[in-house]
Amino acid sequence: MDEPVVRRFVEEAGNTTQALGVGRVVGQIYAYLYFSEPPRTLDDMKEALGISKGSASMGVRQLEQWGAVKRVWVKGDRKDYYIANDYFGSIIRSILSDLMGKRLAALAQALEEAETELMAGIQTGDRRPKTADLNTNHDFLKDRVARLKAFQSKAERAWSNPIVKLILK
Repeated sequence: MDEPVVRRFVEEAGNTTQALGVGRVVGQIYAYLYFSEPPRTLDDMKEALGISKGSASMGVRQLEQWGAVKRVWVKGDRKDYYIANDYFGSIIRSILSDLMGKRLAALAQALEEAETELMAGIQTGDRRPKTADLNTNHDFLKDRVARLKAFQSKAERAWSNPIVKLILK
């Protein structure tokens, strides 16, 4: 990684993926492979990026799952070599599907649990919330959870919309 422009892109890719909650190494590996003409090994990544081989392996596995990199065969060598996929639409669609799907599912589960807990309080006649702030009104909390559930439902419908699927194609 001798070129300053490549180093800047590798760092910026790491900053971007870290800001998105994916992890810095994932972005760095992708940028490194994207700007590498020959296929690269985990050892190459370890040395060029100053990361452990385990981090390189985990990052490559995540990128493979998203279709951002693929394993290639190099004649005369038994090591695994990798190259970057440069079809960004496919990569972004895969990443968004993975991350957004997980986030929406986690939100749905948290809302169901909150609603169940609040309903249990109503059934037992205990209208006080199970929080440290006893000044919070139980009906207020119920209303907030209901509003979040309505938003979550809209977000899931928007995410499932054929137009969104077409844009990400």
